[in-house]
Amino acid sequence: MLKKIIIIAGILGVAAFVVKKVKDANDERALWHEATTSPDLR
Repeated sequence: MLKKIIIIAGILGVAAFVVKKVKDANDERALWHEATTSPDLR
């Protein structure tokens, strides 16, 4: 029983880490896009 809980906790930890890395990458890409596109001067 304890072994299953440890395995599930490990999987959830890895999943949370991956989600955070993906979110950080998307935020960084959005920031670069905003910084490198010309402003809309309409």
